Amino acid sequence: MMKKKKKMIGIKSLPFAAFTLISLLQPIPTTAQETGVSITIAGNQDQTLVGKTFHIYKLFDVRTSEDRQSVDYSWNPVYKSALQNTVGKALGKKAASVTEYEVIDYMSGLNEEGHYSQMRYFVEDLRTEIERTNSDGQIVFKVESTNDQNEAVLSGLEHGYYLVDEMSEHGNHAAASLCMAQTANENIVIRIKSDHPEIIKKIEEDDNNIGWNDIADFEIGQTIPFKYETFVPDMNGYDTYKLVFEDRMDPSMDWHEDSIEITISDGEKSYVLQQGEWNVHNDPDNHRFEVTIENLKKLVDAQFPEGMDETGHNEYGQTITLRYDGYLKDEAADQTGRPGFENSVRLVYSNNPDANGIGEVGVTPWDTVVCFTYKIDGSKVNEDGTQLKNAKFRLYRDQECTDEVLVKQGANGYIVSQEEGVEMVSDQQGQFIVRGLDQGTYYLKETNAPDGYRPLLDPIEIEIVPTFTEERNQYIEGDGAGDQVLKDLQANAIIKDGWNGSHGLETNGSDGSVQLEVINKKGAVLPRTGSSMSLILLSSGTALALYALKKQKNDEKENK
Repeated sequence: MMKKKKKMIGIKSLPFAAFTLISLLQPIPTTAQETGVSITIAGNQDQTLVGKTFHIYKLFDVRTSEDRQSVDYSWNPVYKSALQNTVGKALGKKAASVTEYEVIDYMSGLNEEGHYSQMRYFVEDLRTEIERTNSDGQIVFKVESTNDQNEAVLSGLEHGYYLVDEMSEHGNHAAASLCMAQTANENIVIRIKSDHPEIIKKIEEDDNNIGWNDIADFEIGQTIPFKYETFVPDMNGYDTYKLVFEDRMDPSMDWHEDSIEITISDGEKSYVLQQGEWNVHNDPDNHRFEVTIENLKKLVDAQFPEGMDETGHNEYGQTITLRYDGYLKDEAADQTGRPGFENSVRLVYSNNPDANGIGEVGVTPWDTVVCFTYKIDGSKVNEDGTQLKNAKFRLYRDQECTDEVLVKQGANGYIVSQEEGVEMVSDQQGQFIVRGLDQGTYYLKETNAPDGYRPLLDPIEIEIVPTFTEERNQYIEGDGAGDQVLKDLQANAIIKDGWNGSHGLETNGSDGSVQLEVINKKGAVLPRTGSSMSLILLSSGTALALYALKKQKNDEKENK
């Protein structure tokens, strides 16, 4: 059997989104002769472990060297295929050709930070593959009792690298705590994920197939999709369970109350909440609103009774998704570029049920997303750089100039509007500013040139290209102010009329601006009617006509 020796790698706990927690626990190396290690599972305060079931999979045998500087891994044949399939898919290789070395190297190199870490996805995929291949051999550990510290101890284990998976009564993982634990020669303590709910907020970017993430950009007034995701916590022990989504937004944002849709699903079926099963408290003066489900337990027990036992305990962990639409208001026009417009959510939830089955109130941390918008600083000049007033323009989203970007007059230029549109006109300094634009391609058409100048026959193609961080799912409140989120802003223009080619434009990510100079060439001056040249041409033409007529008459006489 192939083996790989590696130096110890410090591996720390990392959070897992919504319902799970991955922990990679590195042992303190000792000699490899000790036996009978244990895994202690520690519960959370006021959340008993009794009744929980864990499936424990030994993926690798583990031994440490005598000098305590390296670890010797050898995979468990039972899970070899699952490991090869999972890593092979990630590496783009045939599963059968994936070696033990490659599996260990791949796992060691995975990023472990944040809710959306590479390690999180790997462990999820591995668990799914273990189930798909029907790999037997797991230890089933059902907690019958705990000690005074709310801990359950599974002893007598062989040294190994384990996947520990909390299971529901119906074999799913909706309320699971998933972790990796290495027990080379130590008794390991792992803390399972809290039964308290967590909340994730996302914004849907409509460009470049990005989809749901933490960062987006939009036009002013454009519909911005938002969603929250959380999971139904363990509500056994409660008579009622109240859940409140508390949303706060930038003063330059607003939302459509009638766009709310709440769905609860368990992977097999979904239930869309009806009007009256939640209520809304809107506080526009403080730029907040709340969506409250007064009794989540009653609702879930009614719609998902399949997990209910004879004692009235139900199986929870269903996904709750709340979606709504927002938009940027006109006030966003003066705040293009950084820091962007933040929108946050947190949960206020029932906690620690008392004798009356109601309990106290808990609050999650805020989870925040951010949205950006941009502007074009346009100027109209001639070839000499003279500023030209009264040039008129319209902006379009398509080359055929049929999908107009409506704008209205604002205090400092023109603002993108979804309802009304006016023609843009360059001012006394030749300036025209369009505020509240998305990334992508626009077409600026000159509809009327200043007096004495020829209008551009073809629209100017303008492409706005922001560069965002690659960590689009790890936005932290306030990060938008620096260049770590909106890292760069670029723009290009294609002008056909006498300026053929693509031209890079000056930009500024801080204020989200694109500098565009529209140049009109002077019209050619033709001879004026009645000029001396015109008279000379006219006289010459008359003389020639008379000469031709006289010659024709003389020729006729000679022929007679």
